[in-house]
Amino acid sequence: MKAQILVGGFGTRLRPLTLSVPKPLVDFANKPMILHQIEALKAIGVTEVVLAINYQPEVMLNFLKDFEAKLGIRITCSQETEPLGTAGPLALARDKLADGSGEPFFVLNSDVISEYPLKEMIEFHKSHGGEASIMVTKVDEPSKYGVVVLEEATGQVERFVEKPKLFVGNKINAGIYLLNPSVLGRIKLRPTSKEKEGFPKIAAEKMLYAMVLPGFWMDIGQPRDYITGLRLYLDSLRKKDASKLASGTHIVGNVLVHESAKIGEGCLIGPDVAIGPGCVVEAGVRLSRCTVMRGVRIKKHACISSSIIGWHSTVGQWARVENMTILGEDVHVCDEIYSNGGVVLPHKEIKSSILKPEIVM
Repeated sequence: MKAQILVGGFGTRLRPLTLSVPKPLVDFANKPMILHQIEALKAIGVTEVVLAINYQPEVMLNFLKDFEAKLGIRITCSQETEPLGTAGPLALARDKLADGSGEPFFVLNSDVISEYPLKEMIEFHKSHGGEASIMVTKVDEPSKYGVVVLEEATGQVERFVEKPKLFVGNKINAGIYLLNPSVLGRIKLRPTSKEKEGFPKIAAEKMLYAMVLPGFWMDIGQPRDYITGLRLYLDSLRKKDASKLASGTHIVGNVLVHESAKIGEGCLIGPDVAIGPGCVVEAGVRLSRCTVMRGVRIKKHACISSSIIGWHSTVGQWARVENMTILGEDVHVCDEIYSNGGVVLPHKEIKSSILKPEIVM
């Protein structure tokens, strides 16, 4: 089986982290976002993953070469010279995805984190006999998304409504698809969207079916949703394999700590925290709802909440970092500094407090 991951663009909403690496390589729960998906695909027998990419393909491929060998899965690229929307990449990778076997292939959006019930999706796809299956998820605010209107009993998709003003349903496209190779014949090599063009045509022929995603779902392409996604992911990990989570008197709720990280005396960590490889958390530190990436040092009695601390940064003694502060790579917050929602570009030293949310160039 094969799969395509839509890697796409510049990751502007996750800057300053994406100034250091392409968005799919930004760490989420201590591993690059895209690796969560590649591992899930490998687990159900996918042998080749094609990345649809228009930005820094060499960085992505060099990075993923290591994982090709580790996971035993082939990772290739189809590079767009111009952005092709969400359907164009399928046409671009047609030769790679249609190998004559007639087997369906997966397409995933790289920003989406979930429990990836791909095995169930294959069974669902085979059972309805249509041309394409899409995963949908229930949301509280459907007006922000494209809503999929479907027949509840069979899952047959009737139509798509983009950002509806009136309530038509609460199921939205979850960015996980399983398509027969025949779908490739419908798509032209030009900037085009499968949500607006490809799928409505297949739905009109009653060949498109939607499966409601069990478990959690989040598009983690922006900081607030990234932090929410981490909470949902750790919650799901607690149910599936709690042994991977940290425990002890200094831990509150769900916390993921890399085995190479060092944590000092008298800290209180959690809930919903991920601490990456090689991190040093000194004595008396308080962490909650945050991600601390590889090689970060947090000095004594610092307090961090609802924030993302980028690779190899340091947070000084008695500093307070909160309210969606995002530190890019190699940022140094001096002792006793307060950051209220500061977004700090890489390689900066912060010597004075950031009192209201702002970007620090």
